[in-house]
Amino acid sequence: MSLVRLLRFTTLTCGCVVGHYREVATSREVAYVEEKGASCSSHAHRRNHTLHADLPVRPARVLTARAS
Repeated sequence: MSLVRLLRFTTLTCGCVVGHYREVATSREVAYVEEKGASCSSHAHRRNHTLHADLPVRPARVLTARAS
């Protein structure tokens, strides 16, 4: 087990939440599925498992609204 630093969270279009981390010793970035989306049908998205670096990670659309 290595020490990691949280970089960011991303919500994928399937609803899964992915945490992006950097290993402190090697500066390698890793992505873990923190929570599987309720409607996600991907077998590769398993909670507490890493995502392959060669698979595209598509974040959900970012919605912005203006307060009036």
